[in-house]
Amino acid sequence: MSAHMPHETGAERAARREAGRRAELRSYLTGFALAVLLTALPFALVAAGLGGRWVLTAVAVAALAQIAVHFRFFLHISLDRSTRDDLQLILFTSLIIAMMAGGTIWILGNLHERMM
Repeated sequence: MSAHMPHETGAERAARREAGRRAELRSYLTGFALAVLLTALPFALVAAGLGGRWVLTAVAVAALAQIAVHFRFFLHISLDRSTRDDLQLILFTSLIIAMMAGGTIWILGNLHERMM
């Protein structure tokens, strides 16, 4: 149920809902534009044949920025108190996955060294 203002008419409520829909659409379009930009920029750097450590750094920074864009604009997870629990759950899950993947790569690398 939505909270109604005490002396709000039906037209005012409809106008407020429409303004909310427009703000949400604007948020999605902003997120989409940022996601496309953060995808196209690293792609253009690599497609141009540029190499080196700074290109890898730029790709990694764009990837982290894109994660933040998806959290904010598409998953609606911010640092507000109401969504902080969701953010903590996602960060903990990411930590566990990173530990599992990193441990697996470490073990496979160690086995590769021992076999060569």
